[in-house]
Amino acid sequence: MIFRIMAAALCIILGGAQMAAAQQQAWVQIEAQPDLRAAEDRARAYALGLPDVAGYQIAQGWYAVVLGPYEPAEAAAVLGKLKRQGLIPSDSYITDSSKHLQQFWPVGQMTAGVPADGAAEPVAEPVTEPAPDPLDAVQQTETISQSRAAEAELSRDERKELQEALAWYGYYSASIDGAFGAGTRKSMADWQEAVGYEPTGVLSTEQRAILTANHKADLAEFGFQSVSEAEAGIEITLPLSLVQFDHYEPPFVHFSERNGSGLQIILISQPGATSSLAGLYDVLQTLEVVPANGARSLGERSFTINAASDKVESFAYAETVQNAVKGYLVVWKPQDGARMQRILPALKASFRSLGNKALDPGLVPMDATAREGLLSGLEVKTPKLSRSGFYVDAKGDVVTTIEAVAQCGRVTIDTDTDAEVLLQDARSGLAVLRPKQALAPQAYARLQPGQPRIGAEIAVAGYSYEGKLPAPVLTFGSLAENAGLNGEAEVSRLTVPLLPGDAGGPVLDATASVVGMVLAGVKTGAKVLPEGVAFAVQGLVIAQALAAAGITPEPATVTDLATPDALQATGMGMTVLVSCWE
Repeated sequence: MIFRIMAAALCIILGGAQMAAAQQQAWVQIEAQPDLRAAEDRARAYALGLPDVAGYQIAQGWYAVVLGPYEPAEAAAVLGKLKRQGLIPSDSYITDSSKHLQQFWPVGQMTAGVPADGAAEPVAEPVTEPAPDPLDAVQQTETISQSRAAEAELSRDERKELQEALAWYGYYSASIDGAFGAGTRKSMADWQEAVGYEPTGVLSTEQRAILTANHKADLAEFGFQSVSEAEAGIEITLPLSLVQFDHYEPPFVHFSERNGSGLQIILISQPGATSSLAGLYDVLQTLEVVPANGARSLGERSFTINAASDKVESFAYAETVQNAVKGYLVVWKPQDGARMQRILPALKASFRSLGNKALDPGLVPMDATAREGLLSGLEVKTPKLSRSGFYVDAKGDVVTTIEAVAQCGRVTIDTDTDAEVLLQDARSGLAVLRPKQALAPQAYARLQPGQPRIGAEIAVAGYSYEGKLPAPVLTFGSLAENAGLNGEAEVSRLTVPLLPGDAGGPVLDATASVVGMVLAGVKTGAKVLPEGVAFAVQGLVIAQALAAAGITPEPATVTDLATPDALQATGMGMTVLVSCWE
């Protein structure tokens, strides 16, 4: 009798120990299938690339594919890592073995849920009517009342930890106070809905574990720390495993990439108000790291820029606060987009201005050009090449050399205005452009179909130095011949000292009418032409090209000689810089 009592007590003790051990085990459930064969196929597929794959029958005839078993902390780390790597579904979660019945994978193994005498429980037939929702069957491990009861046991620090995690992923923006009010409940519901749970606004024990585990994993992976940049008057949380402080160069504080991360973060801080904000908005868009494509918005007190190309992506934000402009610019590689979806929310949520302190422009030596342009060592966008062009009507249509638009990803007029190419005529060497936004030219060409007499004085307006100067240059010369060197009837030979940037510019006669367009350098085989020899396509050819593009040019009607001032004003007013960009 005593032996039986002792044996029974031992069984109770051992059974309790086994139950405690089972409760210490955690699993990562990654999928559930209503069909055994389908579940085996999925388990087999996962096992090709993941360790610790197992499969168990669970409630109502469903079959779960899981990873484990692990210690709870290890399970959370595995869950976060594999979800970030995209190796398991985004709605995977941590569970225990209380729902596990008979094991079906790996084949022949029986662990959790098997009776102590080794006899397997019979497999329940799958329920087909009504078809159950797998989320209802396997993810709801506790009721909302139970979740609320468990939540009530949380300490204030644990509640704040949940708010921090929700803020980290961009769902919560109020103060971190540990009080679960309407704002916190809404952020919980938003997070639940985003990851595939029913949006109840009350997190279950499992959901709290997943949220906080992923948050901690992110913090560990990226090395996020709050940085108070006293000189700039900015506080922000930065991923210091990926970036490191480099240098000050007002108005920027540079954090360069660490260990080849490809991430660059630049804090922006300068004195000023609305006009400074607008100026900074324009300057940033001249930088190589801020591509032309992407949404952007400039308001009275702030701006945002989302920029992207196949080589670089960036995000910029700045705002005016207490007579200062504060913000940041983040630059990354397109292939790191998934990582940035976890980093950008942290930057946006944590950024704030510290008082009215702004970066002192005299903190480090700067030359006048850098100080004026606020470029601070960042590489400014530069076109592949720039040539000249000129307006041919009041709407801003432009004629230029075909060289200026060949193999360009983007074509601009005077740097800022994007243009579409209406026509490229390889025979004549000219192209016709139309601005993508309305322009109001100061002057435009009146075409002279005839040609001046041989030896007559002409003037060429052009950006000789390809945009290095802020305005076109007027160069004077003469008409040498109304034909090319080989007798081409549609080309005129000029005697005028031009540079490559002048190609595409208008040739003006003494009445300020346009008699031609400067052609790009004419190839003459191995021969080198004397200095001052240039060629232009004649006005009649320009008129024909415009007609082919659906544009009716205005003919020249003035016969009186233009004054030097009028000639200069007409030439300078109609001439534009045409730039070809990658």
